[in-house]
Amino acid sequence: MEYINAKFVSQKISKTRWRPISSTSLQQPEVFATGSWDNEDNKVSIWSVAEQGMQDDYEGDPQLLCEYKHDGDVMDLQFLDQERIVTASSTGSVTIFRHYQNSQTLSVNQRWERAHYHSCDNAPCTGVVCNSPEIVTVGEDGRINLLRVDHKGIVRTIDNADSSTIHAVTFLRTTEILTVNSIGHLKMWDFRQQGNEPSQILSLTGDRVPLHCVDRHPNQQHIVATGGQDGMLCIWDVRQGNMPYSLMEAHSAEMWEVHFHPSSPDHLFTCSEDGSLWHWENYTTTDTPSFLQGGRNTTIMSRSTIAPASSNQSLISSWLTSDSSKGRLETTNMLPSQTMSVNSLDVLGQCLVCGTDGEAIYVTKQVPM
Repeated sequence: MEYINAKFVSQKISKTRWRPISSTSLQQPEVFATGSWDNEDNKVSIWSVAEQGMQDDYEGDPQLLCEYKHDGDVMDLQFLDQERIVTASSTGSVTIFRHYQNSQTLSVNQRWERAHYHSCDNAPCTGVVCNSPEIVTVGEDGRINLLRVDHKGIVRTIDNADSSTIHAVTFLRTTEILTVNSIGHLKMWDFRQQGNEPSQILSLTGDRVPLHCVDRHPNQQHIVATGGQDGMLCIWDVRQGNMPYSLMEAHSAEMWEVHFHPSSPDHLFTCSEDGSLWHWENYTTTDTPSFLQGGRNTTIMSRSTIAPASSNQSLISSWLTSDSSKGRLETTNMLPSQTMSVNSLDVLGQCLVCGTDGEAIYVTKQVPM
C-alpha cells in the first residue's frame, strides 16, 4: 500500500495503540504505544510519527520517544487517557504506566500483582479495557476483575466467570461488558448485578471454535464483531437471539484483533496469524457514509471510549443489512506480502499502526476512507 512505513525494532510486537486525541481536533494522531512479547526483555515503548519539516506526507520512520522494561509478555495494552497506559502481563499482573511528555520518560504509576492466578501459579492476564477511572481485566484463570485508578485493591472479582480462558473483553455500556472465551462463547456481564452469572450468553452452534478478539460498534453498542481460531469474521446483534448475525470468511489462520473505525464504523480492520491486515469497507447504496452522519464522541476518541447516544442510533447499521442488493462489502489487504503473524492493529483518524512477529511496526497516515 502507498505511504506505508516499516520500522524494524528487534522485538516481536504483541500490541499497538494510538494515543487518544480530542475528537474536536482536526489533528491526526502522532503518538502510539507498543508492547512486546517472547523476547528476553519485553518492553512498553512510546513512538512518534510527528511531521518532520513542511512535507505534506510523513516519509520517515517512527521515532522512539521512550521505553520501559515490562515484566512478562505484554498480553494487552490500552490507553487510559492521554498520559497513562494500562498493560496486561503474562505474569498475571496489571500495570499503569505514566508517560511524562515534557521529559519523554515512562514510569510505573500503579500495579496490581497477581490480579490473575491459578492455585499454584500465576495465570496470564489476557485482556484489559478502560473506561476511566475503571479498568476491567480478564485472564486465563477465567476471572473478571474490576479495578479503579488510585484504588490499591481489586474493587470486585467474579472468580468463576468462566471455566475456560477468557481471551478478550470490551465495554458495551458503562456498567456492561462483553467477554469472549476459548470455547466460542460471548458472555454479557452487568456490574449492577451482585451475582456471578452472566446476563446473557451467545455462541456459535456446532464446533467450539476459540474466539480471540471482540470489538463494539462505536455508535451502536448492540453490534459487536468477533474473530477467532478459524479466521472467520462474525458480526453479532446482541439484542437478537444468541447466534451471530453474519459469518464471513476472512483469514486463513487465527484472527488476533478486530476493530471498527472509531468515527467511520462502516470501515473495519482485522489482522491475523496468516500475515495479513484487512480493511473491510461496508457500503450501502441508500445511506450516507457513516463518517458524514455525525455521532462522533465529543470528548476523547480512543479504542476503549464509550460513545454517547447519537442520531446514528436510529439508523440501521450497514453491518446488519441482510438485503444484498442494498450494499456491498469490499476487502483490501493493507500490507505488502509477508508471512509473519500480524498480532495487533489500531486505527484512528486516517492513521493505522500494526505490529508483527517479524519484529516490525507498520504505519500509514493515508488510510482510504
